[in-house]
Amino acid sequence: MNKALVWFRRDLRDFDHAALYHALKSSQAVYCVFIFDTEILDKLSNKQDRRVEFIWESVRELKAALQANGGDLIVKHGCARELIPTLALQLNIYGVFANRDYEPIAVALDADVANQLAKNNITFHDFKDYVIFEKDEVLSLAGKPYSVFTPYKNAHLKKLDDFYLKPYPVDRYIHNLAKVAPCNLISLESIGFARTNLAEMRLQTGMSGGKALFEDFENRMDRYKEARDFPAVKGVSYLSVHLRFGTVSIRHCTRKARNRMDIGSQAWLSELIWRDFYVQILYHNPQVATGKAFKTEFGDLAFPNDKKLFKAWCEGKTGYPLIDAAMRQINQTGFMHNRLRMVAASFLVKDLLIDWRWGERYFAENLIDFDLSANNGGWQWAASTGCDAQPWFRIFNPITQSERFDASGKFIRKYVPELGSCSDKEIHTPWQIPLLRQQSISVVIGKDYPAPVVDHAAQRALALSLYKKSSLQQASSDSEAH
Repeated sequence: MNKALVWFRRDLRDFDHAALYHALKSSQAVYCVFIFDTEILDKLSNKQDRRVEFIWESVRELKAALQANGGDLIVKHGCARELIPTLALQLNIYGVFANRDYEPIAVALDADVANQLAKNNITFHDFKDYVIFEKDEVLSLAGKPYSVFTPYKNAHLKKLDDFYLKPYPVDRYIHNLAKVAPCNLISLESIGFARTNLAEMRLQTGMSGGKALFEDFENRMDRYKEARDFPAVKGVSYLSVHLRFGTVSIRHCTRKARNRMDIGSQAWLSELIWRDFYVQILYHNPQVATGKAFKTEFGDLAFPNDKKLFKAWCEGKTGYPLIDAAMRQINQTGFMHNRLRMVAASFLVKDLLIDWRWGERYFAENLIDFDLSANNGGWQWAASTGCDAQPWFRIFNPITQSERFDASGKFIRKYVPELGSCSDKEIHTPWQIPLLRQQSISVVIGKDYPAPVVDHAAQRALALSLYKKSSLQQASSDSEAH
């Protein structure tokens, strides 16, 4: 028998799937496996991790879908770099098929697994599936990777045609799934994790969840550009976690956005291209994954890093209502609205003067849609240390952002209920409410809600001085080098 093994990772679906398609097309019996990898899971200190539960639920649905087609999903808990070669030998297969992951740790893991398999004459086949364009597929005229988004986007769109968006017709060869005796799915608890509030939040998981969310978004995609910046409005797609774990197809999403000519759909297509852009930045600059700044002149900014201020930011107790609402949203749901990610990140770095890597790590631990390339890219953008980043002298004003993007305070009231009795005007700057009024509406600053932990204007001046000094030092050392 011509047997193959498909190793599922961040591609938890049974349709339009590159590795599954190629394995089914070239083999007579295709086994499927997913591994809860202890090398990753053991590093997670919070055993109520929404990501692990989302993955478990999505794996459960994938397993059922494969069973319905006469196959199954083998699910194991252990070290993937040991289990994959062992399982390949046990099943007597000729090749392992997987979709590429571009994070440095994953690249090293795949190289190690491929080497081990080769010792037993088993081939490792990997495919592009997570992005539309990868590695060196979109380069400048000089043959170099782009580090500025707009020219990258233009080149990406110029190359983008129907060929790159064609779905992989998995169903055509689905009969080649290996017939195996169905086995029960290991429980979430047996791999050391506990349930979170996913069910309570009614977060839709798996392929069915991704499909339902996409269909809902498709009906309002044309309004995406005008609605996406307002956290109290249903304006964004909410598909980020499904794109992260591959329960939707990036080709399907891109095809749908590209084929619609309205402004909203084109704006969403641009966001999907940002995703590809950050993946290729990480691939060509793996040092950013180790905490290195993309812009070396800002690699060692002398942040004071006040731990009390960082704690206040983490807990949503800074005294700035929009920042606190954003931080409480991530703490309670594992999600944060995209506009608020930028504002909260800017506030941490340029108001609280805390190293962006602290915030990057906090988001990495708490975001259900955490993706290394996008998270690193976003934080370095906000901190002005990254490629095509916000200029260092551009600093978000948390009050202006609040008044502009949550004018009536609807989002703030949801996550900072203690400010519920403030008027729409008062809710953005509650510390300015006269004391008698504070007492009458039970919003006494310092008692019912914290006073601002810093003064924005003063901190802005300090941030500008910090960046300017670093910039001048770099210019000075560059001139000495020449």
